[in-house]
Amino acid sequence: MIIEEIMKKDLITLQPDATIKTALHLLRTNKIRHIPVIDNNLKLIGLISDRDIKEAIPSILQKESQEDLLSKPIHLFMKKDVITGHPLDFVEDVAVIFYEHNIGCLPILNEDQLVGIVTETDVMRTFVELTGANQPGSRFEIKVPNKAGVLYEVVKIIKKRNSMIHSVLVYPDKSDDRYKILVFRVRTMNPVGTIDDLKKDGYMVLWPNMPGISS
Repeated sequence: MIIEEIMKKDLITLQPDATIKTALHLLRTNKIRHIPVIDNNLKLIGLISDRDIKEAIPSILQKESQEDLLSKPIHLFMKKDVITGHPLDFVEDVAVIFYEHNIGCLPILNEDQLVGIVTETDVMRTFVELTGANQPGSRFEIKVPNKAGVLYEVVKIIKKRNSMIHSVLVYPDKSDDRYKILVFRVRTMNPVGTIDDLKKDGYMVLWPNMPGISS
């Protein structure tokens, strides 16, 4: 999935000479945390957030009244070195950017013009939907040899029970690189039959591995 499919396109923006008072009003009224700052050509020149304003208030209020602060332009407090993305970036690549840079939003540019914005909440919601975690069903984990074709073989076993697969995640076995872990979400509330089939074919089921689940 690409970012263009999940980014917000109906943007709330400000120009650099807008006041802190205006920015606060927009943040609170629209229940958002970030506002892109653009010039007359829709070129991104900064980003103002509720955190930027909160950090500025204590130090400035020591010398100036609150009204003086609220009348100041946002370009004095906005972040100017802004990390950005492109509409054709993959969601998982953008998730890495959020993780590595510890940011809360990512303005999306196309040919240097602001066309959208994505927040960490947007990315989290997308991963929940992609994995089917918000759908009724069951989850199980299988330890398999780290070799080509093994996923296909496991899926064939699952399909014997006519179970619809919501999603499959694959990650390495940290204790032994000869293996990997497959995490399935399937549309069935009772995966016992499928788990039995997997065990009979020699696969190690890591989860569920609880009383009541045959071994």
